[in-house]
Amino acid sequence: MLKALVRLVVVIVLIVGLAAFFFGYRWRGTTEAARRSEPVAATSGTAVPQARDRAREVGADIGERVAVGAERAGEVLDEAALTAKVKSKIALDDTLRGTDVSVHTSGTAVTLEGRVSTTAQHQRALQLARETQGVGRVVDQLTVR
Repeated sequence: MLKALVRLVVVIVLIVGLAAFFFGYRWRGTTEAARRSEPVAATSGTAVPQARDRAREVGADIGERVAVGAERAGEVLDEAALTAKVKSKIALDDTLRGTDVSVHTSGTAVTLEGRVSTTAQHQRALQLARETQGVGRVVDQLTVR
C-alpha cells in the first residue's frame, strides 16, 4: 500500500513538472510575431569576407604586439639576471666590504656607480663585473674616496 502511494506521488510530480516545463517554455519563449520578423542585422555577401579580413588584420596586429612585448620582457629579465649576478659577486667579495657600489644594466652593458675606499677596491669591482658571464661592457663611474 505504501509503495503504491509513493509511486502515485512520483507520477503526479513528474506530470506536473513536465506540464510546468512545457507551458513555462512556451509562454516565456518568443512570440509568434517575433519569430516571423526580420533579423536585426542582415549581412550582405561581401560583409562576411570583409569582416573576416579585418579580424585577421587585427589578430595579426595583436600577435605582433604580443611578440614584441614578450621579447622586451625577456630582455628585461636578462638584464635583471645580469645585474643580480654582478651585485652578488660584489656583495660576497671580502675586499669590497663597506663599499657603496650600485649596478645598473642596459643590454649587456653594466654600469658601476658609487664610492670605494681604495684603488684596489676600484680595480676589484671592475674585475668582478668584467669576468661575469654575459657582461659585454663595463662602464666605470666609481669614485675613490
